[in-house]
Amino acid sequence: MELKILYDNEAKKGFRSGWGFSCLVDGRVLFDTGADADTLLFNMRAFNVDLEGIRKVVFSHEHGDHVGGFQILSMLGDVEVYVLRSFSNYFKRRLSSFKNVELREISNMEKIDENIFTTGELGRLIKEQSLIVNTDKGVVVITGCSHPGLDKILSVASKIGRIHCVVGGFHGFNKLEILREVDLIIPCHCTMKKKEILKLYRDKSRKCSAGCTINI
Repeated sequence: MELKILYDNEAKKGFRSGWGFSCLVDGRVLFDTGADADTLLFNMRAFNVDLEGIRKVVFSHEHGDHVGGFQILSMLGDVEVYVLRSFSNYFKRRLSSFKNVELREISNMEKIDENIFTTGELGRLIKEQSLIVNTDKGVVVITGCSHPGLDKILSVASKIGRIHCVVGGFHGFNKLEILREVDLIIPCHCTMKKKEILKLYRDKSRKCSAGCTINI
């Protein structure tokens, strides 16, 4: 299983950075679109991403740094787009205006592709969904901002299997001891305790940036 970080606050040489997050799973599932389509497309081209190969798009939550690049949909083939049922009708209408989009609204944990699940809607003030990918090594969790709490997200994901890897934005998560049993930790985007995590788990964590490829 391969993850490509398409959008992040930091970027490798040859890629562009931006405040936001986007990740491509096995070339076929796009998770979030960052803050703007131009930066996202630039990084996709730097990665030689096959746009026609993307069949599903998942939006974690309706904040501009995660949905701002939604215009990338116009460059894809026929896609299923997964949003939370609680997303605004305005945004859902904008997505539905693309002729190639089949909109799917999510409330509960659901399988969306082979070995790929959404956690379903989590959180109270800010609703959010994360991706769960089941691999031979265990479960890989991909988060947008972890507004519901990374501990809550990991607890839900553990229903699928043992947590092998977690990658994405962790926001203000500070219960760092919970990560002790995770094999690979990749804090991205909005993670406030990024330096502490990389120092505490230096043997099993790695830096995140646009241009990173993660092979599981």
